Amino acid sequence: MSGPATAVPSADWELDYYSRPVLEADGKKRWELLICSTPPFESTSSPFRWVKVCPATSVNSIWLQEALAEALAAAAAEGLAAPRRLRCWRASMRTMVQRAAAAIGLETVPSRRCYALIEWLQEREQQVYAKEEGFMAGPLAPTPLPPQAPAMLLPETVRGDSWSWASLTVADLREAGGWDVGFDGLVPLPAPLSDTAGVPGIRVFSARRALAIAGWVAGLEPVRLRLDGGALVLEAGLENSWLLGRLDPAEADAAQQAFVASRDEAGGLQFLAIQSDERSERFEGFWLLRDLLAS
Repeated sequence: MSGPATAVPSADWELDYYSRPVLEADGKKRWELLICSTPPFESTSSPFRWVKVCPATSVNSIWLQEALAEALAAAAAEGLAAPRRLRCWRASMRTMVQRAAAAIGLETVPSRRCYALIEWLQEREQQVYAKEEGFMAGPLAPTPLPPQAPAMLLPETVRGDSWSWASLTVADLREAGGWDVGFDGLVPLPAPLSDTAGVPGIRVFSARRALAIAGWVAGLEPVRLRLDGGALVLEAGLENSWLLGRLDPAEADAAQQAFVASRDEAGGLQFLAIQSDERSERFEGFWLLRDLLAS
């Protein structure tokens, strides 16, 4: 007799509970709950996706809690385990989502690191909403705006000894699943991209604290790198930003142009690496990031 079916290992879920650019017959905007699983770096299977329309008069944590329970049941029916974490990228809905998720034992992570979800929203705008009778043309899901608060200084205990610019090709990154990495922040590469496209990033070095720095960054939900004048900034979470380093004023403009050009060629891809030194073949932490403002 065969044993019980084993559920596929759990993945994170990305969630968006918000209005859509479609007017219903009653003149009110459609509200939807969209859930998708975060696909692993290397996968040939389709991610879990789940959609439920919410009446505009029922937008509350009670409705959301019941809908999340339905989504868990739907995932289980497909042989999928419950998610490890639930990422929510809209700050305005954070409290409602956290309340509903906590009621059924799900951990919520406020994060803009919802690349798969935002791609799906863009896909639905073109293939679903635009074909609806009540469709209202206009931007559907503007990428979360950069935080307005000044970048915070890194705590002294997680500052590297030095950092440097780096570049990898898309072909290099296709092999990243086999690298020696401590804290792994890999996400699927957007398609299609040329194998020869260059992906910009930075390497942070610390002889004694590389592992501690990598562990700290892992908890930040790193989203994208940007240059702000002469400052190199890491955006993370929903609204945080951290100062990683400063550029010499003489090189800031040229670095900005080179960084943006390379980023755009690679579909917004970037990376952040933490290593003990420049010669090490091990990464204490490696994150693929995506600047969706460039997509």
